[in-house]
Amino acid sequence: MESSNSDKIPSGKVSDYDRKTELKFFDDSKLGVKGLLDAGLTKIARMFINDQHKTHTNPVSQGSPEGVSIIDFKGIDKDAVLRSQIIKKVGEACEKWGFFQVVNHGIPESVLNATIDGVRGFHEQDDETKKQLPAICRGIMVAQGHRIALKRYSDGILRTSSEIGAYSVSTVSEALGLHPNHLKDMGCAESILILGHYYPPCPEPQLTLGTSSHTDPDFFTVLLQDNIGGLQVLHEDQWVDVPPIPGAELVSNNKFKSIFHRVLAKHVGPRISVACFFRGQWNSTRLYCPIKELLPEGNPPIYRETTINEYLTYYYSKGLDGNSSLPHFKL
Repeated sequence: MESSNSDKIPSGKVSDYDRKTELKFFDDSKLGVKGLLDAGLTKIARMFINDQHKTHTNPVSQGSPEGVSIIDFKGIDKDAVLRSQIIKKVGEACEKWGFFQVVNHGIPESVLNATIDGVRGFHEQDDETKKQLPAICRGIMVAQGHRIALKRYSDGILRTSSEIGAYSVSTVSEALGLHPNHLKDMGCAESILILGHYYPPCPEPQLTLGTSSHTDPDFFTVLLQDNIGGLQVLHEDQWVDVPPIPGAELVSNNKFKSIFHRVLAKHVGPRISVACFFRGQWNSTRLYCPIKELLPEGNPPIYRETTINEYLTYYYSKGLDGNSSLPHFKL
């Protein structure tokens, strides 16, 4: 049985059609991709067909003993020798991969699970509830219990004593050879944007991507993912799977290496992830440029100064086109 949604939103291969009208109908329905699947679609709508995985011909790694580093933060604040070893691992991971997974980070697994449940709960509300939400609220209206879970999670990320947010800032600073508070004092973690992603099972995953290839527009990202998998990072011109580890958090750092990553569409699901983007204040007039202490003597910076507002405005206007935003700011 098919609903009016499946009748009105065409599926199949991309051809000459009115994409703008299709997008408007989809948005006005307020049901999201999950609503289309609940309506009985067996083929994806034309507007979701994404050829990026075809035009970007980087092969997928078929298995390697080496992968994204898993770094254990246990004891980092109690043993100076252990701390220096962890900082070295963080530096190597940032320079080579741009990603690393963290275990024993201090956030209880119960909070991580409740956060995932909160995102799932929002997206799996009944259709009538979703339709009642105004567009400006659809991304933030969650049940009280789920709201508490998200608040506890964000507090855990930002806490300055024993949580992953503070350790990520300080260990990356030290891995660069800087004072532990250098990046913090630059305002690299003044604000945090949290996005909850819900990827329903896809009937035709070979025709699309969950999220296309991109780099993140922030200083670093902390990602919580469930056990479905699908995240890939581009390493040495090959896409490498990042298998989920229970209780682990994934950190993406854009100073050492601004790494491309993507999410595959899959037959199974839903896949749920929560991304925490650490960055400066959007309306700040602070100018950012290459860190002077890290410039080789006699070598001028290759990027000009910019503000958070200017950088993000360009990033969002460009969209996730598979290209980095950094060349736009080259001198």
